[in-house]
Amino acid sequence: MDFGRYWQDCVTQDRDALRAWFWPDARIIWPCTDEVFTVDEFLLANCEYPGDWTGELQRVTETPMGAVTEVRISSADSRYSCHVASIFTLYHDRIVSLTEYYADDGPPPSWRTKLLKR
Repeated sequence: MDFGRYWQDCVTQDRDALRAWFWPDARIIWPCTDEVFTVDEFLLANCEYPGDWTGELQRVTETPMGAVTEVRISSADSRYSCHVASIFTLYHDRIVSLTEYYADDGPPPSWRTKLLKR
């Protein structure tokens, strides 16, 4: 699977291109918000999300069942960014299951800054 292309389709919110990456009965799970999506629901959540976005694929780690990716997503105006860890289960290079963890970028909490040696 071409993960760079997949993530480009995500950030450009290309509904038709995204649909082609998934098996029709795939499940997409966002544990942090306790959401489980069908492909149609995921496409709606991703493609209707407001704003323009960019993304940088930072790492792909292949697994026996698929891959894990790390991506940095940013708003086009650079006012917001986050990191996404995604666990892909694949069958014939199409997504059967996708579990994603989103974490907002930002400074560490004040109590922890004194622990860091930068």
